[in-house]
Amino acid sequence: MSTGTVNTGDAAAVYYPVSERRMSRGRGVFLYDSDGNEFLDCASATFNLSLGYSHPAVLAAMKAQMDELIHITSGFQSDAINTLTRMLVDASPANIVAAHLKVSGGSEANEGAIKMAQRATGKRDVISMFRSHLGQTVMTAGLSGNGFRRENLEFSVANKVIVPDAHCYRCFYRQSPESCGMLCADRIADFAEYASSGSVAAVIVEPISGNGGNVVPPLDYFPAVRRVCDELGIKLIFDEIQTGIGRTGYLFAAEYFGVQPDAITVAKGLGGSGAQIAGILTSEELGGMPLNDHSFTYGGNLMAAAAAIETLKIINTEPFLRNVRETGFYILERLRELQTRVAAIGDVRGVGLMIGIELVDGEGREDVALANYLADRAMQYGLILRTSRYGRGSVLKIRPPLILSMVEAHLLCDRFEALLLEHAN
Repeated sequence: MSTGTVNTGDAAAVYYPVSERRMSRGRGVFLYDSDGNEFLDCASATFNLSLGYSHPAVLAAMKAQMDELIHITSGFQSDAINTLTRMLVDASPANIVAAHLKVSGGSEANEGAIKMAQRATGKRDVISMFRSHLGQTVMTAGLSGNGFRRENLEFSVANKVIVPDAHCYRCFYRQSPESCGMLCADRIADFAEYASSGSVAAVIVEPISGNGGNVVPPLDYFPAVRRVCDELGIKLIFDEIQTGIGRTGYLFAAEYFGVQPDAITVAKGLGGSGAQIAGILTSEELGGMPLNDHSFTYGGNLMAAAAAIETLKIINTEPFLRNVRETGFYILERLRELQTRVAAIGDVRGVGLMIGIELVDGEGREDVALANYLADRAMQYGLILRTSRYGRGSVLKIRPPLILSMVEAHLLCDRFEALLLEHAN
């Protein structure tokens, strides 16, 4: 959505609108501007700095790799890629046997997983969810669950079916989790029968919606979706671009929800402190796609792979993941207490350090204006906050780097509480 902003001064040549604020350095969970102001980053940059700014172990790994090799063509072996693929497979659900790293970002990873499912099944349609954000390419934007994502697409994605997500706070079917019998999962079979072309290859879903409002399905939802997919011969793809690599307090959200997808896509947090790395983790059934069908020059970069190896070594330990769960639980408890005092907080939901606060007006409707206002005001309180659906949603998102300490969690909550008590009551 264009803001009409025209950049001037040093940023005049930047294509997209940028803030007048100039950032100069970052350390841990904090970002600093050129005037020395400190901000606790509740967005982990673009939700990708799982180990925060300038993590020393990640930087050291990248520098060491730089001295050896920065990049080679994917036709050769390298220690970095061999090690990283083995680490990812070993840490994944038991049915995952291979990792395809020749992709440069999450959009390409999702598109590649869909191609794999189409090739493996011989079918073509893809089922995705309301509110989903699957990427920025023509295919992934076309499959995403927001109409505004397709407003300016010159090419359409014909073989798609977008179905209601498991949003218990705003249930499409007007049901409650206690009595619905996972209707939203069962109805996927009806959509496949009546709304598709009759040739469904895959269901692709974010375990917890990223841009769509931090919607957390009930624990029974994904086992029910898995059963529907198995009955219909449909592959299940988990888009873990945002939920993966420890964000939920588990290395993959698939573990939290107790399911084995046919493919898991990863990116963002795998780079630790901003290295560009992505991948598709696949079951045996999705193997065999020729590399020329989906391979990108800067995928599998060795410096990024070295960063990812170090990131996995740090995150995939029980003490680290326990801290994510504990700090996330503390923040959720503080927010739920704040909810009793701030009428504008309609819902608080999250797992680990992937947390959303839905803001509502006096009638219980989504208060988009308030969400955007608070996100704008947050920097006055030393916080960086982002909203849902590119400013069209009413959810404030709290996703700080996973290295967040309990002391920093207290600080985050104190600043957030001050913001809401002053501006939302």
